Amino acid sequence: MPKRGFGQIYRQMSSKLLDLVVTPQLLGETPAAHHTATGKLTCYVLQNYSRSNALLLDAETRRLKLTPALNPLHIKNLEEKTSVIFLQHHPEDVMQREQHAFPPRLLRLVELLQAYPELDIDLIPVTVLWGRAPENEDSWLKLLFTDNWAPPSRLKQLLNIGLHGRETFLEFHPVESLRSLIDYANATYPNLSPVTYIVNHLNNFLDAQRKVVLGPDLSDRRNVMHDLIKSEAIQEAIRRESTRSKISLFEAEQRAVGYLSEIISDYSYPTVRFAEQALTRLWTQLYDGVEVHNFNTVRELAKDYEIVYTPCHRSHIDYLLLSYVIFKRGLRVPHIAAGDNLNLPFVGQLLRGGGAFFIRRSFGGNGLYTSVFKEYLYSILSRNAPLEYFIEGGRSRTGRLLPPKTGMLAMTVHGHLRGKAKSIAFVPTYIGYERLMEGSTYVGEMQGKPKEAESIKGILQALRKIERIFGKVHVNFGEPVFLDDMLAKHDALDVTIHKNDDPIPEQVSDAINSSAQEILKNINSAVVINPVSLLALILLATDKHTLDEAVCIKQLDGYRTLLQQLPYDARMQITALLGQEIIAYGLKLKLIKRIRHVLGDIIAIEDNQAVLLTYFRNNIVHALSLPSLIAALVAHNGQITRHDLGNVIRLLYPFLKAELFLKWQAHELKDVISAYSDALVNCGLLIAQGEDLVSPAPNSEEHLQLQILAAPVMQSLERYYMTLALITQRGSGNISARQVEELSHLIGQRLSVLYEFNSPEFFDKALFQSFLKELSKQGYIRLEGGAIMYDSKLTDVAKYANLVLDDATLQMLQHITTFSDDELQQALDALAADQAAKRRLLRKVKSNK
Repeated sequence: MPKRGFGQIYRQMSSKLLDLVVTPQLLGETPAAHHTATGKLTCYVLQNYSRSNALLLDAETRRLKLTPALNPLHIKNLEEKTSVIFLQHHPEDVMQREQHAFPPRLLRLVELLQAYPELDIDLIPVTVLWGRAPENEDSWLKLLFTDNWAPPSRLKQLLNIGLHGRETFLEFHPVESLRSLIDYANATYPNLSPVTYIVNHLNNFLDAQRKVVLGPDLSDRRNVMHDLIKSEAIQEAIRRESTRSKISLFEAEQRAVGYLSEIISDYSYPTVRFAEQALTRLWTQLYDGVEVHNFNTVRELAKDYEIVYTPCHRSHIDYLLLSYVIFKRGLRVPHIAAGDNLNLPFVGQLLRGGGAFFIRRSFGGNGLYTSVFKEYLYSILSRNAPLEYFIEGGRSRTGRLLPPKTGMLAMTVHGHLRGKAKSIAFVPTYIGYERLMEGSTYVGEMQGKPKEAESIKGILQALRKIERIFGKVHVNFGEPVFLDDMLAKHDALDVTIHKNDDPIPEQVSDAINSSAQEILKNINSAVVINPVSLLALILLATDKHTLDEAVCIKQLDGYRTLLQQLPYDARMQITALLGQEIIAYGLKLKLIKRIRHVLGDIIAIEDNQAVLLTYFRNNIVHALSLPSLIAALVAHNGQITRHDLGNVIRLLYPFLKAELFLKWQAHELKDVISAYSDALVNCGLLIAQGEDLVSPAPNSEEHLQLQILAAPVMQSLERYYMTLALITQRGSGNISARQVEELSHLIGQRLSVLYEFNSPEFFDKALFQSFLKELSKQGYIRLEGGAIMYDSKLTDVAKYANLVLDDATLQMLQHITTFSDDELQQALDALAADQAAKRRLLRKVKSNK
């Protein structure tokens, strides 16, 4: 009795609180009130468990003088606490219906009626909807929390009450006799439990009523999860998991359900509409605009192809930005592969609602997870839904494109070859910022600080630090890469994959790798030359990051002229601002400063901005890599024949191509070198004397401009020589590739401190790995048991350094890369200890979560 008394007091208090904020609008007809007078027993049927819905229903039944919903139900020897049946008692468990966990109250009532044929109970199905239909909602906050097909979480239901208390709909549906339903089930489906039929019948009926208001059920989680868990591929993976882990099939299936719940998106049109309105405000407040280029390409492709967007990855904003751009232009928001580090409370649900699905950074040999994920990806492809993922895997910390991570690409191709629907077109997409929210953390990470795990606290702290001046954002859609063309190139067009776990044939794997390289090349071809990147390219090339304003203006205009005369690619975009306007723009963004002087003002990089600006320089350095290399060779040597110039460039080009994902093939180089050389002559930066190219006179303005143009490529050349010096100083077979990578990274850190290189790429192991890989590919080195073997061919390459680097730089690099055996071991031991300490710290952080 005390428990019941407390329960009644709790209900009464809750009902009174609910009455203060909720005024439901009745739809349809109200059931006749004669049940109370005649003593006819009544139960109300709600589809999903919800205390607030039950309280609301109870208040309305009392107001309408119907049998109160929360009144106890007494019949024969059965006592029920309330007169409400929930068809799904635990809506958060999306697999509940599949596990046949029937409503306990309904089971007891059916058993009672089977025992007493003379009894009957009236069932009244009821629909409760919080908020109007999404298309009629004009408040972006209310829009986010309008009712849709997915059962609300407790948090969302609480917000529903607060936001939609005056816009709640309640509808009583026609009475159904429980006795008649039992009799019909027994007669029509003799081998089926009557409860099974009754639950399905009532669910289907209430689904149909909701469809009238909400439209069809488009929820991925409701539809896709039910289909996937029953798929042959996942059922087979469940059986393997049961055997491998020595657990029951039920436990293995629960693991699969857990993985599906962890991965699958929860696309919601109200969430997308909410995001559109919220992001419109964000872009307006933070940015001067979002400029989109070459979107017509995508619009045309979408008619005939399965679209897979493959953008570069430079900021967490990329996820939101690209979906926003696509949605605003009338195409469907893609399903987005997001790292599970972003599956944070509230943020993760918002991203899911916008089409994001979450993927672990590593599958760690987890066969069941792999099968579940691949099957989900296959289901997306089978529905011809657009996809989006970052071909680099993670965000670039240097501003350069990262080497491709082909895992998602391989699974996409695997799924396509299992059941070919539309042909796939990959859409490389360049995203260019003029300021980055994560800029300062990128610099810290590149200088050795551990990567901070994403968290709600971290996001809020970053938002507080944001200066509300971010310039413009550019989104440029590049030349598409057609999967069928790549498969045909590798004789794999007719390959078919039959099962989820079938391996990828070698020729398909080759096509995947070629596709990845082509995608990155086409991202860079869609480069946007914005004012910030041009300023960074020029000012970072000077010793003290300062330049006379008049010279700076000439250099800016000279770069623009060169890029306009010889654009890197037809899809490249160049700022329309002139040199003087670019400087004014940089001052507005607080990236540079003007130092007043009677002999002429000086433009300098703002304090603490130099390292950050390297990021934006690196966004565009590939577009000027060849003219920069030509300038470097001529400026260093004073005079060089076109023939020798071509030979040196052809020697160095494969390494630059691999690092910067350049577009030209080897056979195209001769004409490209000639065209750039002539353009530099026309600009007055080079002098043509017959077949020789000559540098302008030292101390002339043109010579200074040539040196500034030469600077961007020099750091790549310095890194190449540093790595070559490390290898040749130790001798063939005496150092491993791993040791070279680690030592190059350490030396890069030391160079930054000693010589103020101020360039994050000196800390980027990926660039050293890429260089070693290309050395091996070109036949300069070979690996035997991990050790680097080489012959005179490599030492001959090292000698070419004299043609591109001055004596002081060569001596400095030679000195800093010379190790005795003891010094080498000490350095490696110290590095191993540092890495072990970072791993312990990371484990500690994870264990504290």
